[in-house]
Amino acid sequence: MITVIAGGVGAARFLRGLVRVVAPVDISAVVNTADDTVLHGLSISPDIDTVTYTLADEIDPERGWGLRHETWRAMGALARFEGVRPAGSAAAPTWFNLGDQDLATHFYRTARLAEGATLTEVTAEIARAFGVSLRILPMTDDRVQTRITVEGEGEISFQEYFVRRHHSVAVSGVRFDGSDTARPSVVAVAALRDATAVIIAPSNPIVSIAPVRALAGVDEILSARRDRVSAVSPIVGGAALKGPADRMLAELGHEPTVVGVAHLYAPIASTLIIDPVDAHLVDRIEAIGMRAVVVPSVMSTPEIAADLARAALAAAGIGV
Repeated sequence: MITVIAGGVGAARFLRGLVRVVAPVDISAVVNTADDTVLHGLSISPDIDTVTYTLADEIDPERGWGLRHETWRAMGALARFEGVRPAGSAAAPTWFNLGDQDLATHFYRTARLAEGATLTEVTAEIARAFGVSLRILPMTDDRVQTRITVEGEGEISFQEYFVRRHHSVAVSGVRFDGSDTARPSVVAVAALRDATAVIIAPSNPIVSIAPVRALAGVDEILSARRDRVSAVSPIVGGAALKGPADRMLAELGHEPTVVGVAHLYAPIASTLIIDPVDAHLVDRIEAIGMRAVVVPSVMSTPEIAADLARAALAAAGIGV
């Protein structure tokens, strides 16, 4: 079994490549849930849904999130309430877009959670509904929320930072509210402990991978089998391919290069996979104590993603 620690878009594209070289039933994805939120009374799991929709080949290819052929009539209808909403009310927000088809997923998740099902159980049901046989595992069934400290303002929610502010404000701190008491799900722990290889997907190391690592016992599991853990850098040529990972690294005092990524992952992973554009940094990565593997990592096609997956498996001693 192969286990991937995953965030959203980058991880989903990597997984889409991995299923081309490994049978989906032999893969588990432990997915970040610290950016989950509740809007309109609905439980929304953005990273889980992005992974699910991508593997089902239902993702919107241009946006990289949400469903293809989406319509937005419900969100458009909310605009009529903007003139009557009292000051300070959070009712009917329109800054977080939910497509009409996408709403069905959130309706189902919310109703099942209200019936007492765990997020792990509901996620498996949604995956089956979309025909996805890869195991998609929420990192925890407990509540963990990423909180972003914005300079001069204090803490805001991750979605406020990422979606409403378009991640355009400087960050001075990140914490994972609830991580001190939350526990990784039993199946997630088993997937990390028993996997033949663990791959850290090319996701933001600060707000996609770190929440998983913040859960009790996760880093201990990974460090104990470090030789079987490889990571794919989300930073290429000093920049994030999508999202604010490069800026967050710099703002929080890390070098915004593959070297900064290596410093973060060295305690738990033996190998860092980097793009050829960063080959000149191999010596610095290896000085930190990680092996550097150079392979094209910009997943512009499923074939490149599959080759990247093969390299990640080979780094853990698995040939496919």
